Amino acid sequence: DLQKASLLKRLSAYLLDMILLLIAATGMALLLSSALGYDDYNMSLKTVREKYETQYGVSFDADTTKLSEDELARHTEAFEAFSADEEVIYLYNMQFNLILLILSLSLFLAHLLLEFLLPLLFRNGQTVGKKIFGLALMRTDGVRVSPVALFTRTVLGKYTVETMVPLSILLLVIVGPLGLFGTIAVLAMLVLQAALLLGTKAHTCIHDLMAVTVVVELSSQMIFDSEEAMLEYRKRLHSERVEQTKS
Repeated sequence: DLQKASLLKRLSAYLLDMILLLIAATGMALLLSSALGYDDYNMSLKTVREKYETQYGVSFDADTTKLSEDELARHTEAFEAFSADEEVIYLYNMQFNLILLILSLSLFLAHLLLEFLLPLLFRNGQTVGKKIFGLALMRTDGVRVSPVALFTRTVLGKYTVETMVPLSILLLVIVGPLGLFGTIAVLAMLVLQAALLLGTKAHTCIHDLMAVTVVVELSSQMIFDSEEAMLEYRKRLHSERVEQTKS
């Protein structure tokens, strides 16, 4: 029988895993930022910015509502010149591209470490959160989750579909191309995830549907090492029931 994990335990384990994942991703982002020279581009941009501020006698951080007409005109002229500078455009583009690269790589490495490699080490697909709350992961037929299924669940499900797709859409909303459509798309994904978690019998999320897995109570769930072992157990159980019926 399926000993499904309670919703409260799943949410508690999920929150703990998310905290650890964000800590790991932040640490990796700092390392990647240093290795890829993000701060160098930031300092170069700051230098060019200060040059234009000095040249026009303005501060780009000033509250424009409190400026006189002359000050506002110089502020606008300085900002337009700054924005049209080819070096500034190049530095902004490099910063944006590095942010995307650092964000995606740091989240990928954090998922790979905490949601794939660690569960392989703990066995039964357990993350730190699942181990603490006594949960396990298995195939829906009761067989121990394979590395391929765990990779599908982690990289294709959790990282790609549930993390990078919404983040990419949000970034496109911020810079302008998607606007309201992007916001609606992200909200729709959140509603779908919540509906699956709350509405399905085994509280199945998108990543579990993709990997054909289910989260269960480890203390009461029988998990088979292979499909053959599961079939053999069912045959033996069936034989015992037949014998009981005859007697």
